[in-house]
Amino acid sequence: MKFGAVPIAEAAGTILAHSMTATGDTHYRVPKGTVLKAAHLRDLAQGGHDTIVVAQLEHGDVEENEAATRLAHAIAPDAAALGLRISAAGAGRVNLYALHAGVCDLDEAAIHALNAVDPMITIATVAPFHRTDANSMIATIKIIAYGVPEIALQEAQTAARNAIRVQAPTFGSATLIETQVGTDSPSEKGRNALTGRLHRMGLVLSDRCVTAHSEQPLAQAIRDAVGEVIFVLTASATSDPLDVGPQALREAGGTVTGFGMPVDPGNLLFFGILGDKPVIGLPGCARSPALNGADWVLERLICGLTLTQGDIAAMGVGGLLKEIPTRPQPRSTSVT
Repeated sequence: MKFGAVPIAEAAGTILAHSMTATGDTHYRVPKGTVLKAAHLRDLAQGGHDTIVVAQLEHGDVEENEAATRLAHAIAPDAAALGLRISAAGAGRVNLYALHAGVCDLDEAAIHALNAVDPMITIATVAPFHRTDANSMIATIKIIAYGVPEIALQEAQTAARNAIRVQAPTFGSATLIETQVGTDSPSEKGRNALTGRLHRMGLVLSDRCVTAHSEQPLAQAIRDAVGEVIFVLTASATSDPLDVGPQALREAGGTVTGFGMPVDPGNLLFFGILGDKPVIGLPGCARSPALNGADWVLERLICGLTLTQGDIAAMGVGGLLKEIPTRPQPRSTSVT
């Protein structure tokens, strides 16, 4: 592609690089990106312009909107099956939207490879495993120049094929088991917060279940849970892999997959499985609707994605979600 100033007399069929004012019957604006015709050139000349800055596509170049569209369809060759909707192109940009609630599953290496092909060919996405809602934008493709070489576009298309999908929830119901110490009933805060989290993912919470804070009754409640996903919110924090919550899951016949996570708030979480039901031991911060580590775990498990303790360990970078100023020793305190 050629780019630069040319005499108006030589600009027919080129692409205007910068918006300009023309003088015809009235003053009007010729937007950048306009393919210039004889009438444009006549009116620009009457406006006092002798030369204009334009882009000229050469043999082997692909126009920006066509390039963005082709790249989008390479990333999502069967968009609906991948949970995606592709927008129309404009000014070299095409957006990708989620069709439904879920999590955005990205091939990060493929996205990096696409962006490394040519600086003029770009895609920006949400973070990996970002929770989506219906019609939320999850990626934007932008061809920065007015055209790009066919060979570079083909390389980008190959690099990013099937790189993005939205994983929909694979479960429809859940049970929350709350424990209590003594006769004091648990606050409604935890159940209300979880109801909100599940509602946006399309899950229904079963009737309330409260049991004593000890292994045997909790194990029985886990076995009896009717929901397809089981949540446990204990009256006392789960501070060890052998504490009441994880031990109750084992006693119920389940397996504890992971305990603890480098995300704050959310450190004191455990998760595992009972048969084909995911079991998530919620940290105390899950009583708040604010984002915490439990959100990252439950969203991925609800959408049928596999989680290991290694996956949890990798959440530490970016895992500092909120400073809590009421703590006795705020982490922002400087040491002299």
